[in-house]
Amino acid sequence: MSNTPVFIKPLLALLVITIFLLAVQDAKAKRADFNPDEALQLSRDAIGRPMAAYTFRNRAGRQLQLAELSKDKPYILSLIYTSCYHTCSVATRSLAEIVEKARDTYGSDSFNVVSIGFDTRFDKPRTMASFARQQDLEDDKNWYFLSGSKETVEKLIKNVGFSYMLSPRGFDHVVQATVVDKNGTIYRQVYGETIHTPLLLEPLKELILGQPAAQESVVDNVIRRVKLFCTSYDPTQDAYRFDFSIFIGMFIGGMIILTGVYTVYKEIRKNKKLS
Repeated sequence: MSNTPVFIKPLLALLVITIFLLAVQDAKAKRADFNPDEALQLSRDAIGRPMAAYTFRNRAGRQLQLAELSKDKPYILSLIYTSCYHTCSVATRSLAEIVEKARDTYGSDSFNVVSIGFDTRFDKPRTMASFARQQDLEDDKNWYFLSGSKETVEKLIKNVGFSYMLSPRGFDHVVQATVVDKNGTIYRQVYGETIHTPLLLEPLKELILGQPAAQESVVDNVIRRVKLFCTSYDPTQDAYRFDFSIFIGMFIGGMIILTGVYTVYKEIRKNKKLS
């Protein structure tokens, strides 16, 4: 028989309950200090800010410089934590749907996507790889799932204006997708678990089609400008498409005008001869 006094087990249970209640109370206190308006303003203030140099590890554990992902192409940055089974998963799936539409429009290699785990206690390369599998993104070669040291992640969080806090469920945080341009500068912040297509595809359109690439030829420049002018959002399909009908209309209109001018010219010449 056990020699443990009868009153020990109730005391242990009471101790566990007390610790849990204190943790909940502390989380509520921190939640009360969290100001959504200030968090939103902090995020918006990051627009136009250059991204500093950061070193992370990919799913295979190899080092990767974040600056490498913005060479000649923009990228979308999303901060998540892998033990989140609702918000981060929903936001990542929503982002994946928008990314697919953007790639159909602008090309599969026109931009990168980066998901970084901010819970550095658990968000290691292995758990980031597991999260990628759960989201059916493990084979996406242009979507990077990265982890970093606490110091690196905290610096990144300040850089992009991201806000989070402890809560009874894990973390409450601003759900944002940060669009970074080819020069490594924060260009736009997009918010929400589910993103309205134009909110993300419009800034990508401006960055991919509106900015010249390095050593771009004259022909490529013209083609890029035509695509920028002709790419429009179709709300019935919730997608972007190239619409060249405006150029067809301009061509037809020009031909009509030229035909009219030529007809008038011929009549004038005819009348002069008769005179």
